[in-house]
Formats: sequence, C-alpha cells, structure tokens
Amino acid sequence: MNTLKTTVLLASLTGLLVLVGGLVGGTSGALIFLIFAGVMNFAAYWFSDKMALRMAGAQEIDESQDPHLFAMIREVANLAKMPMPRVYVIHTDSPNAFATGRNPDHAVVAVTTGIRRLLTDRELRGVIGHEMGHVKNRDILTSSIVATIAGAIQMIAQVLMFSSLFGGRDNRNPLLMLIAILIAPIAATLMQLGISRQREYAADQTGAEVTHDPEALASALEKLHRGVQYAPMPDTPAQEAVSALYIVKPFAGQGMSNLFSTHPPMEERIKRLRDMAVGR
Repeated sequence: MNTLKTTVLLASLTGLLVLVGGLVGGTSGALIFLIFAGVMNFAAYWFSDKMALRMAGAQEIDESQDPHLFAMIREVANLAKMPMPRVYVIHTDSPNAFATGRNPDHAVVAVTTGIRRLLTDRELRGVIGHEMGHVKNRDILTSSIVATIAGAIQMIAQVLMFSSLFGGRDNRNPLLMLIAILIAPIAATLMQLGISRQREYAADQTGAEVTHDPEALASALEKLHRGVQYAPMPDTPAQEAVSALYIVKPFAGQGMSNLFSTHPPMEERIKRLRDMAVGR
C-alpha cells in the first residue's frame, strides 16, 4: 500500500510539472523542463549521497575504530539480505541517524555520537533496522526524483512570477497563471511531504520485520523524540537540506511547524510499531 501511495504521488508530481511547464512555453516548454529534470535526477542519483554526508558533517570510520557498531550493522544487514554498508559518524550530542546511497551496493549508514550514548544496544539495533529498511526499499532514488520534480515546479513558478512582475507580454489565462505561481508550488511541497512520510512508515515496518523486534524501534523513537527536543541539531541551511534523511526530525519545535514536517507524527509511528508487536 505504501508503494502504491508513493507511485500515485510521484505520478501526480510529474503531471503537475508538465502542467506548469506547459504554461511557460506550451508543449515545447513542458518537454524542455522534463528533460532538464531528467538531467538533474541523473546528477542527484550519482552524487546526492556524497553531498548529504558532507552537509551533515559525517566522517567515515573503519571497523577498528568501533567494532561493536560494525558488528551490529553487519548483523542487521545480513538479516535484511543486504551488503554491509559503509559506516559514518557525526560528532554531535543530538541523537539521530540516517542512511543514504544510490543503491544497496553503495549504501551508507550514519549515526551521531549522541545516539550511541542515549540508546541501549537493543534500541540502536532497531534504529539500524530502520535505516537498512531505507536501503532495502531503495528510498534514495525516490527521494532524489521527488526533490528534483518539486524543485523544478518551484523554479517554473518563479519564472512566471518574475515575467509577470516585469511586464512581459503575456496572453495566458490569469486563473492558470495564479495556479502556476501560487497553488502549484504549495501542492508540490505537500506531495513531497506525503512521499517523505510514507518512506518513514515503510522503513519503520521493514526495519521491524528485519529485526523481528518492533518494540525496540518504538522505544528508540520515543527516546530520540525527547532527546532531539533536549539537544537539537543546529538549524543551519546545510542541516535543513538533509533533515528529511534523519530517522527523527532533527530540530526542536512543535505545533504548526509539524504541518510541513517531512516526518510523520511520532505518535502514529510508535502506535503502528506497537500494533505490530502485539500482532506477533
């Protein structure tokens, strides 16, 4: 069901891109922006992992530096029938983790020093299961495509807005222009958030199934949610750019900010995991 929802949202985003792009230059304009989006997707697929690790301040470690962590990740990778990923550490008190990489053969799992101090081994194993769930579900490709299409829609809207402001000749329907400039970017953002949230639910489920321990991940999420409120990541542009990758929202804040969060409600994630535990 999560895969179907993601597919529908991706198709909707693509359709929105074609619609808005067509307002700029008709059929040829839509085609040009689709080709441009394809080039961006290619670049994102090959280089997004390196960019994400650099922006997060992650540093690669070898097994001699942390044999216990390597043993835990290797165990979970074997359970998931995935290759052993490279391991990175982020030196921060904020407890969090993420996975990236263009495919399972080039996967990376990154953990913060804060998460090592906060969680028990059982809970950390549950978190590693979640991250290997992202790898197994090949989420990095989906997220790269989504970010590129949503970004293209935002760019087209800005082109239309500036062309209107500076008095370019424009015989387009004013209502369609309003949709392109104001409504389409908002719709693209909401679709992007919808896909990001479905990815998190799917990784929770896959990770819990791989480790056979949904309660461990549920307990870890409770601790991480509280831990981030106490020790959030610095809200810098670099961390903002990679925030969707983390297992929990890396910044403190409640209320209306959660409406546009890339992460689903923590209460719902924990409930789903505990329902899985009861059903086992």
